Amino acid sequence: MKYVIILGDGMADEPIDSLGGKTPLQTANKPVMDEMAGRAEQGIAYTVPEMLPAGSDVANLSMLGYNPQKYYSGRSPLEALSIGVDMKDTDISLRCNLVTLEEEGSYEEKKILDHSAGEITTEEAVILVQAVKDALEDEEYKFYPGVSYRHLTIWDHGKMAGLVPPHDILGKQIGEYLPEEAKLREMMKRSFDILDQHPINQKRAEKGLNKANSIWFWGAGTRPALDAFQEKTGMKGAMVSAVDLLKGIAVGAEMRNLDVEGANGGLNTNYRGKAEAALDALLEKGDDFAYIHVEAPDEMGHQGNVQHKIQAIEYLDDQVVRVVKEGLEKSGEDFRILIGPDHPTPIAIRTHTKDPIPFMIYDSTKVLGSQEEYSEEAARKTGLIMEHGYELMNRLLQK
Repeated sequence: MKYVIILGDGMADEPIDSLGGKTPLQTANKPVMDEMAGRAEQGIAYTVPEMLPAGSDVANLSMLGYNPQKYYSGRSPLEALSIGVDMKDTDISLRCNLVTLEEEGSYEEKKILDHSAGEITTEEAVILVQAVKDALEDEEYKFYPGVSYRHLTIWDHGKMAGLVPPHDILGKQIGEYLPEEAKLREMMKRSFDILDQHPINQKRAEKGLNKANSIWFWGAGTRPALDAFQEKTGMKGAMVSAVDLLKGIAVGAEMRNLDVEGANGGLNTNYRGKAEAALDALLEKGDDFAYIHVEAPDEMGHQGNVQHKIQAIEYLDDQVVRVVKEGLEKSGEDFRILIGPDHPTPIAIRTHTKDPIPFMIYDSTKVLGSQEEYSEEAARKTGLIMEHGYELMNRLLQK
C-alpha cells in the first residue's frame, strides 16, 4: 500500500457572492477530485489549536501527524533547517520577508501593499537580500537568502518578540505593527532606504511590477526538534514542495526532500513535475509515503484574486491529483490518498483562519463513502469531525 497527501495550501474558503454563494473549491472545474468523492470519505478537521497561530507551519505539522502543541517552536526555525542553518540553542530565527510598501510618507505612515513583492523571483531576491546583508549584518544578526520573497534572519541570543505576519495587515499603515525591539524596527526602516531605489526595483517598477522595498520580520522561533517520520509511522517518506517551510519540516522529520525544476510556490509552478517526482519516489525509489504541497491557492487567497485561486485548484486537480492517481493505478499498487488544505485562506480577508478544513480520503481498494463533489459543504454534511487534525495521518494509515 502506498500513501499520499496532496495539500492545496489555503484551498478552503467561504461562500463568495460573485460566485453565486459558492466557494472557489465548489466553483472550480475539478472532475478528478469530484469523481473520487463518489467513493471517498469526507469530513472536517481542526488543524490549528486555539492557542496557536493560524499559520502554515502549525497546520502542516498537523497534517503530517505531529501534534503542534508538542512540536511547534516557531515558523522560521523550520525554514532555517531547509536552508541548512545550524541554529544554536540560544538563537532566535526570524522570517525576513521582502514586502512592498507605499513610497509616500514616513516609514511608520506607509501602508503594506503586498506581502510577497509581486512573488518576486528568487534570482532578483537574492541580490536584494545581499544588499541588506552587506549594510545591516553584524555579529548579532545574520541574513540568509531563501526562495522568492521568503528569507531568514538569525538573532544571536535573541528573544521571542511578538511580531505580526505581513499578510495579516495588507492595506494597513504599518506603524502600530512594527516590532517593539528597537534594533529590529531600525533595520526595517533602513532596509527601505537600501531597497526602494535599488536597480532591481527600478527595473521592476519600469515593468509595472511591485517593488521589494522593505524587509519585514516575523515568525520568531527557537531551534526545532521533530521526531523522525519513519520512527513515528514506520514509513519512508518524501516531501515535494517549493517553499522552505515544508522543506524544513521534512529535514526535521528526516524525510527526503525532492527538488523539482520550475517549482516556485506561485500560480505557474511546475504542478506536473511535482506529481511525477512523487510517483518516482513511490514507485522507483522505494518510498512508502509522499507529501505533495502546492502553495498556489494560498498565495492567490492572500492576493484576494478569486479567479486565480480557482485556476490554482483546477491546475491541482488536472496536473497533480489526476497524474498521481493514474500513475498509481497503472502501476498496480494499492494506494490511499488524502486531499485537503492545511487551513482556509478566505478571499474576503486575505489571510488564514483557524476554521476546520475539508478533507477527503480515497482508497483504491474499497468504497469509503459517497458524495457528489469534494468541497467544504460536502465535507460538513458527512458529520465526520476530527477535533485534532494531527490524527488525520493515522486515519489515512488506518491505524
